[in-house]
Amino acid sequence: MTTFKDNVPASPSPSDTSQGKMTLAQIFESLVGGNLSIRVTAYDGSSAGPADAEYGLNLKNARGTTYLVTAPGDLGLARAYVSGDLELIGAHPGDPYEALRALAADLEFKRPSPLTLAHVARSLGIEHFKPIAPPPQEALPRWRRFAEGLRHSKTRDAEVIHHHYDVSNTFYEWVLGPSMTYTCAVYPDLEASLETAQENKYRLIFDKLRLKPGDRLLDIGCGWGGMVRYGASRGVKTLGVTLSAEQAEWAQKKIVDEGLSDLAEVRFSDYRDVTESDFDAVSSIGLTEHIGVHNYPAYFSFIRDKLRVGGMMLNHCITRPDNFKNARAGSFIDRYVFPDGELTGSGKIISKIQDIGGLEVLHEEDFRPHYAMTLRDWNRNLVEHWDEAVEEVTEGTARLWGLYMAGCRIGFERNIVQLHHVLATKLDEYGQSDLPLRPWWDA
Repeated sequence: MTTFKDNVPASPSPSDTSQGKMTLAQIFESLVGGNLSIRVTAYDGSSAGPADAEYGLNLKNARGTTYLVTAPGDLGLARAYVSGDLELIGAHPGDPYEALRALAADLEFKRPSPLTLAHVARSLGIEHFKPIAPPPQEALPRWRRFAEGLRHSKTRDAEVIHHHYDVSNTFYEWVLGPSMTYTCAVYPDLEASLETAQENKYRLIFDKLRLKPGDRLLDIGCGWGGMVRYGASRGVKTLGVTLSAEQAEWAQKKIVDEGLSDLAEVRFSDYRDVTESDFDAVSSIGLTEHIGVHNYPAYFSFIRDKLRVGGMMLNHCITRPDNFKNARAGSFIDRYVFPDGELTGSGKIISKIQDIGGLEVLHEEDFRPHYAMTLRDWNRNLVEHWDEAVEEVTEGTARLWGLYMAGCRIGFERNIVQLHHVLATKLDEYGQSDLPLRPWWDA
């Protein structure tokens, strides 16, 4: 949502030339530059930007100032916003999309000159530069997580999944809707509902995997069991695994309620502990983001070894639009949303699948616009259930989710992130397969 520039002098008028104490609004301007199109107000009574601006920021108290000063950029803004110390003006906290768009166009944090920084420090007082405890929704920093467990070990992966997914099943029901599907939907048209689009996503994956009654499907990172239940309802013996205890409990109850117990199972388990093999298909829907890029060869080898010869795999995950940027998530996503999460380009995913041998990549496609639409609909759901959500998970957590989903929507719209399907098959020892000559599914 924000960017940084090095060695760019901040606006000199409020800070470099004045010998008096700077107001909070002047300090903000010195960090982001002048010519604001948003309105900034602060608890000291100061303001900056046009008085008639549709959107703005209101800094409510000294704790918010400390968050902004001690963690400049997205992380400090998130801390102040989640804690309620910073208000977004002009937007509902359950869907701050329009306000974030205006802010994203306006906020370009600059590293101030030494003279400006010294003046800021004198104006604020040294007490604001002493770090304070972050909001309770924030995960530990990377170095603390590393000290407490190897990255992507079974124990640490379980803790990371718990942080994000074991918020509250009730909360997720309100945000995700009846499908309880926390992955990108596939909209058949612009007017389709979220539920129609999620059903269509499962239909598309089912068809790409060439599943039919009597087949066996392994769904890795199955969430609340949407793909598991979809497959079982069509006669496929389906096993799903998740590291979220709350997801597994919810999914198993749903399986019983829908009369699918003979064909469907969701286990609270690490995928690496699955002992069964010779599956006709393996789906990985929204899990690769948590695996770690350096673990891709082992992950795709695991999937290959679980398939029968001729079996199919589909990998559905968020990607970057290129293959060379740092895979690690930014500070806000890493501390508040997906600790240890990593993203890379679809080209790297395809190359890792190809390099392990035995799998042939058949098809890939990008669903970037669909994820922006999915996030739009999740934000709408949160607005509709805002009061209940606040009571269920606290206002700070509800604000965090509204911010996170709206911000991610902007990321997909601006091609900062994408969503790709990669379809592959397991070849026989002679490199042969018996697949149709052309795609067999309806887009």
